[in-house]
Amino acid sequence: MKVLVIGGGAREHALCRSLSLDPDVTALHCAPGNAGIAEVAELHGVNALDGQAVAELAAGLQADLVVVGPEAPLVAGVADAVRDRGIPVFGPSAQAARLEGSKAFAKDVMAAAAVPTARSYVCTTPEEIDEALDAFGAPYVVKDDGLAAGKGVVVTEDADAARAHALACESVVIEEFLDGPEVSLFAVTDGETVVPLQPVQDFKRAYDGDQGPNTGGMGAYSPLPWADPKLVDEVMATVLQPTVDELRRRGTPFSGLLYAGLAITSRGIRVIEFNARFGDPETQVVLARLKTPLGGLLTAAATGNLAALPPLRWSDDAAVTVVIASHNYPDTPRTGDPISGLADVAEQDGPEAYVLHAGTKSDDSGAVLSAGGRVLSVTATGSDLTTARQRAYRAVGRISLDGSQHRTDIAAKVAGEAAGDAGNTGNAAS
Repeated sequence: MKVLVIGGGAREHALCRSLSLDPDVTALHCAPGNAGIAEVAELHGVNALDGQAVAELAAGLQADLVVVGPEAPLVAGVADAVRDRGIPVFGPSAQAARLEGSKAFAKDVMAAAAVPTARSYVCTTPEEIDEALDAFGAPYVVKDDGLAAGKGVVVTEDADAARAHALACESVVIEEFLDGPEVSLFAVTDGETVVPLQPVQDFKRAYDGDQGPNTGGMGAYSPLPWADPKLVDEVMATVLQPTVDELRRRGTPFSGLLYAGLAITSRGIRVIEFNARFGDPETQVVLARLKTPLGGLLTAAATGNLAALPPLRWSDDAAVTVVIASHNYPDTPRTGDPISGLADVAEQDGPEAYVLHAGTKSDDSGAVLSAGGRVLSVTATGSDLTTARQRAYRAVGRISLDGSQHRTDIAAKVAGEAAGDAGNTGNAAS
């Protein structure tokens, strides 16, 4: 089949890499892509937010499947435009993507479906903000109602900082603080059948020890040896299936990737947020462990045939991803810096470790330059988390990017290595 992937980050590079390894995928295209994706797919300079342009491209390529990676095109209705042309697309409609596009909408769906989540208030005025902050007290959890590229959440003990963030949002969700570690669980769905993937833990804070501002994600690992073996079944029964059923009941069926950000609290599982697409950097480790061909899985979801798909097959190996970010990320990252060492990783560390490009571009001479806040995702596999972690950081050490930053404690605690943290705590989602 011919596949077109929409997007240009490390998530899309991970998707393209896995699709390129699927023997049924005979042609792979990506728009707009990046310097790394160009090695496995043909790139096209199309505006990913322009549904009609994406649909025209897909039709011109005679694509058998379109995979929409990022949230913004989904919320903008790109999947709808492609479906209107009769082309199978992996990704929800604009109406269903509101599950990520509006946290207030997601709270309403969860209430109707009896999905466990944090108590919250939706606020649009300074008076409502003050009342909500006073009602919950510190630590304050303040979330921009709309899309914010993974940086719309503030979790703080500082009431003034919480209020300032809330006032900067047109509409804001203020909710109770959730204790306990966070887990990401993806599920592929065709609107009825729900197929869970493997749980992941990611690291949202910029610096070691979960310090610093929220980011789009600085690393991830899977599997989770500390998690309850029944976790996936419980989340399926109490969160994922009820949510899919509720959206179908409303006449806006959700087809694509449903991402549940979860807190494992002292009172049980609570949903922090939903996303309507593969997460980044969690996708990098999930796909590193998935043995089932990705093209067939995504096509089954796009065509309503998930129920007939055999059970997914997974590698027993562990996977770790470490994100290399630009100088000054997540504030105003510097771009345009040359990146070296990529070939060294490919030659000396592959295939167990490899680099997925996020914010990169090639100049006229073919040199790879930084072009975003999160620049690279270095992903490695191994027989256990300790081995995967060591391989990932060995590869990170070969890469040079002036002023770059990365966390040194991804999966450290769970691997029993140097001082680190088991992951995020406290509603630190996007």
